[in-house]
Amino acid sequence: MSFSIKELLSQHSRDKFELHAQHLNNQMVRVLKTIGYDRNYQRATGQYLYDENGQQYLDLLSGFGVFAIGRNHPTVINALQEALTLELPNLVQLDVSILSGLLGKELLTTLPDNLDKIFFCNSGTEAVEAAIKFARYTTKRSKIVYCEHGYHGLTMGALSLNGEEIFREGFGPLLPDCSAVPFNDLAALEQALSNKDVAAFIVEPIQGKGVNLPDDHYLPEVERLCKKYGTLLVADEVQTGIGRTGKFWAIEHWNVKPDMICMAKALSGGFVPVGAVAMTHHIMDSVFNRMDRAIVHGSTFSKNNLAMAAGLATLEVIKTENLVENSAKVGEDIIGSLNAMASKYEFLKEARGKGSMIAIEFKSPKSLSLKAAWAMLEAANKGLFCQMITIPLFKEHRILTQVAGHGMNVVKLLPPLTLTQEDRDHIVNAFDKTIADTHQIPGSIWDLGKNLAGHALKNRK
Repeated sequence: MSFSIKELLSQHSRDKFELHAQHLNNQMVRVLKTIGYDRNYQRATGQYLYDENGQQYLDLLSGFGVFAIGRNHPTVINALQEALTLELPNLVQLDVSILSGLLGKELLTTLPDNLDKIFFCNSGTEAVEAAIKFARYTTKRSKIVYCEHGYHGLTMGALSLNGEEIFREGFGPLLPDCSAVPFNDLAALEQALSNKDVAAFIVEPIQGKGVNLPDDHYLPEVERLCKKYGTLLVADEVQTGIGRTGKFWAIEHWNVKPDMICMAKALSGGFVPVGAVAMTHHIMDSVFNRMDRAIVHGSTFSKNNLAMAAGLATLEVIKTENLVENSAKVGEDIIGSLNAMASKYEFLKEARGKGSMIAIEFKSPKSLSLKAAWAMLEAANKGLFCQMITIPLFKEHRILTQVAGHGMNVVKLLPPLTLTQEDRDHIVNAFDKTIADTHQIPGSIWDLGKNLAGHALKNRK
């Protein structure tokens, strides 16, 4: 009998939670069951997931931004099938591949004109690791500056630049010579750079944890300060890039030209992991400066044919389906529609973002009864109110969302760039109904809140 993935899935269609509890991360299974997200998804297409009962879910998480073109796009599937059936030489290592050269060429047509070289790797965190090494070697400096609350990955180098303590706790000591400055604080950045000993400043154009936007003058001034003090500017566009914010690269909103751009996630098409660092000719030539240094940094599976084929097909889909433009249009509409609700809901502070990277932030209300209920949740676990939004959105409206970060009262939308007007209406109406329910005390949604608070207090013990 031949090996069959289809047969394996059929045999174990109801075993996934048990398998994970026994052999992988049991805490993740506990989380899913506690909040009622334990669904058996059977199929996925575009922006939709389908469970075993045929129920459709609108996915506004998109694998943390991986599925920018939606799940199982036929153009990418066809490209991968071709790459598999052509019996191509793959990862010869003492060779260079056609597909990686073509993907590098295509990527560079989308980037600022000062960037003319590409280094491929497997993920966003690997891209950040490469940027750290390349910056240190090029500048002959060791210090790296990053932003508080920034997120750049979870391997040791990237973790050393992670501005969220929950990810760092217990994993030290981390890389030396890495220090944080507040996001959007030019004075603090200039002070950090002023000794002319910083190799690189790495920054997300829009911070993923919380969807924090910079002031309009911030990133242009960052570029100026980095040039003034001889520091390389690295833009981490792993999440913000490739159409996510309504521009192909988020830096385009502010006309900034970094020395390096890190990318990954959406470039994969959702199939084969691929990351990259775009950089200036000077940086590439500084690191790979002799023939005996041609392999001084690399990654075994980078530039593999499937990843490169997926990247090429993904870029084609984004271009031919006008997904960058759709991201800008639909995202702006959602943000505007949600902000229009702020006057009638005390809990709603604002919606913000660019393109299809959207935050909905909540705040303490003024009414005494609502204020007391809010305080109860905050006392149990800061940011718990958002679970009263995301859980009903999922259970009652079949919309998958996430809380934007630890201890934040912010719900984050990171949908595929393929949303339709019908999707937009469903999102806005579902938020309207769910937020309205939170203003009804007592009510079923506050029964949920009490249960969540109880779980949070129990977990503290």
